[in-house]
Amino acid sequence: MKTLVFSIVLFSISLLTSSVNAQDGRKHPLLVLNTNDISQMRLASSELPYFKASYTEVRSFVETVMSEAIDVPVPKDAGGGYTHEQHKKNYKAIRDAGMLYQITQDKKYLDYVKRLLMAYAEIYPTLSEHPKKKEQAPGRLFWQSLNESVWLVNSIQGYDAVYEALTIKEREKIEMGVLRPMANFLSEESHFTFNKIHNHGTWAVAAVGMTGYVIGDKSLVEKALLGLDKSGNAGFIKQLDKLFSPDGYYTEGPYYQRYALMPFVLFAKAIDYNEPERKIFQYRDSILLKAIYTTIQLSYAGLFFPINDALKDKGLKTRELVLGVAVAYGLTKDPALLSIAKSQQTINFSGDGVLVAKGLNDGKDIDFPFLSMQLSDGSDGDEGALSIFRTGKEAGHMAVVMKNTSQGMGHGHFDKLSWLFYNNGKEIITDYGAARFLNVETKYGGHYLPENKTWAKQTIAHNTLVVDEQSHFNGKLSKASQHHPQSLFFAVDKSIQISAAKAKGTYPGVDLIRTLALIKIKGNSDPILLDVFNVSSKAQHQYDLPLHYRGHIVNTNFSTAAATTELKAFGDKNGYQHLWVKAKATPKVDLPQVTWLQDNRFYTYTMLANKNSSMYFLELGANDPNFNLRRENVIVKRVKDKSNFSFISLLETHGEYNPTLEYTKNANSQIERLQYFNNNDSEYIQITTKKGQVLGLGLSYNGNQKSKHSIQVEGKRRVWRGSYHLFED
Repeated sequence: MKTLVFSIVLFSISLLTSSVNAQDGRKHPLLVLNTNDISQMRLASSELPYFKASYTEVRSFVETVMSEAIDVPVPKDAGGGYTHEQHKKNYKAIRDAGMLYQITQDKKYLDYVKRLLMAYAEIYPTLSEHPKKKEQAPGRLFWQSLNESVWLVNSIQGYDAVYEALTIKEREKIEMGVLRPMANFLSEESHFTFNKIHNHGTWAVAAVGMTGYVIGDKSLVEKALLGLDKSGNAGFIKQLDKLFSPDGYYTEGPYYQRYALMPFVLFAKAIDYNEPERKIFQYRDSILLKAIYTTIQLSYAGLFFPINDALKDKGLKTRELVLGVAVAYGLTKDPALLSIAKSQQTINFSGDGVLVAKGLNDGKDIDFPFLSMQLSDGSDGDEGALSIFRTGKEAGHMAVVMKNTSQGMGHGHFDKLSWLFYNNGKEIITDYGAARFLNVETKYGGHYLPENKTWAKQTIAHNTLVVDEQSHFNGKLSKASQHHPQSLFFAVDKSIQISAAKAKGTYPGVDLIRTLALIKIKGNSDPILLDVFNVSSKAQHQYDLPLHYRGHIVNTNFSTAAATTELKAFGDKNGYQHLWVKAKATPKVDLPQVTWLQDNRFYTYTMLANKNSSMYFLELGANDPNFNLRRENVIVKRVKDKSNFSFISLLETHGEYNPTLEYTKNANSQIERLQYFNNNDSEYIQITTKKGQVLGLGLSYNGNQKSKHSIQVEGKRRVWRGSYHLFED
């Protein structure tokens, strides 16, 4: 006898197989609810408030759709269109109604699931490629095969739940009409996607493998686990090996880590119950469990860091992470996960969900430890890293994200050594994320917009260096995929959090080294962020360093020449064509500063003065006839005709603005001087505040922690060992 339990996202349940195929008397997988889970879920549905809320939501949705006529339309629309959304609604109804049948044994739910699946068994054999097929991997029910995989992952769970109550002829009709043909389409007929190490491949193998378990087809399961040729060079196991770093960081970035989490976890649950000897949740040092925890860490104020192709409204409340948190809690009983579940405001409808609801009901939740950390990238952990600084775990804490990761495949952006900054519960130094209106058919059919390539992926759209107005790797994925930054050092202590990385290959003959340091100043409630960006080349270039910020400029300590009657684009390609030049300046002061207000806090960007440098104040929106781009602001510091150059800058958080009580505090920067000294492989940055405090940061990138470094600074010799040292006078 084989067993199978699927932990179903939000409205799912655990399932067990045991039946006899009446045609030949052989044992055959047939899925029913685990007896213990079902009894616990029935009790929890009435006795545990957190779980009852989920049960009520499931039942309300199913009762609503059951009051409507069965609608299985001929595919017509792209993402967000009527037929697309109806098929999504249907797979949710199949899954949820099947679950309700198992819980209540009410045959009206059985009948509804059967009618829907029979309707699909009628229509699916008649379908060819979708009329609005997506170029890369077209589907039949949907514009892309990815959505087809999602349909099968969900619908096979509903079929699971009613299998035992169907007649043999009904099973044959459903399996031969839709389940087997779709599994074949997603595997043999879509072999490139199925064998791909990518989130599309993950969804495909999960759909086919889960279907194989349910209908008793071992060959489908083996193909899903090991690739179409069953060699192990593709498939689910290879994806676990290749898509995650040893720290559980997913190579495409947080947004797609969240999306891929569901098929990874659902299929793993199926494997674990059907073939426990595989010990799938212990595989590769519990990599899936690490991935769930890492997904949580890749967020601020409940939203994921929007690096690479990312929609900025996705966060911890997504159904994928509701599932992940429940499964992780079921495995670990970690009370910190309960605080995340509580913030999600919904409970996964499963046996794991019952455990979460009980934990919350008993008050076992503790705060989740959001930490400063460095997460390695690459399957062996040697393809760069993502550095995260935090000043606390409360909602308004300060956080810095330094992106020193690999390209991230096709969803990656061309922005090596870029960064983001959060404070006061908001994103302050921003990343655009993806240019897309997901499932808004009237906006380019829900596709990624053309501006995702012409703007969002380009280097100027990020907070990192642009050379000669060209994007990193000339905007070529094939080139970018061959390179990754080298993490030089990362450290966290009471006075400083610091990360440094080096990037080669972004531009021919140009090397980049960037250091970010979050430094505490005695007597100040907020630390300052120091940015040291070194660029070296044998040839002269134009260097542009953009800063994308959110807020309203309230002061500059230098004059600007504003465009008051006519706007011009900043350039003609590589993203520059989308920026309006609002003002230009050539600062004559020793310490150029720009201060802006965001909500009730002031932020000052302080730059070390340089000859032959200029400042541009820009606004996104040029060459955007269809209003596809958000109107966002960026400051660019430009230096021309330089080979080796160091950009030295500070970001300072200060003051308070209260429009209700009509007061303003500390609206001015507290930085008096910023100085830079270098000596061969060492450099020293000195910061002086208006209160007379002096801080110095010594840096070296030679990698020798025992080596001694020395620099003469205003009559004093500064000496340190290793990669960095913070001096406080």
